[in-house]
Amino acid sequence: MFTPLPMKLEAAQTLLRQFICIEQISADLMPSPEAIRLALGQVCDRSDYQIFGICADTATDAIATLHHYLAALGYSARPQPDAIDGSVYLKFNPKTQRCHLDVYTGTHRGMLVSCQSADDEDVNETYGHLPLNLFSGTA
Repeated sequence: MFTPLPMKLEAAQTLLRQFICIEQISADLMPSPEAIRLALGQVCDRSDYQIFGICADTATDAIATLHHYLAALGYSARPQPDAIDGSVYLKFNPKTQRCHLDVYTGTHRGMLVSCQSADDEDVNETYGHLPLNLFSGTA
């Protein structure tokens, strides 16, 4: 499980909000994988649970990415949807254990993490498209 080091919540949110329009981040301004992981850990720590969405070139890539993120963020679930051909969108809600995989014709690639909290003081926001390989050991 990924254990985040202390980071101010506002700084974490500011860093992650850069990914809303990922095509606009130049390589020289891209935060380090360590900084992204740290920021994501901080916002996830301040939410009750997360919902995950992945835009990937293949179902295999999407499922592997989901499993890496789930493991890093402390979830035990490892859903195994039936693979389909082509680019995909995969959505997983750990609270309901619902997993949906469908064809995706868009151009974005990456992970969307939607933080869900019952308390308005905590994090209720979606971040992404984060790197697919953030927790796979190749980021």
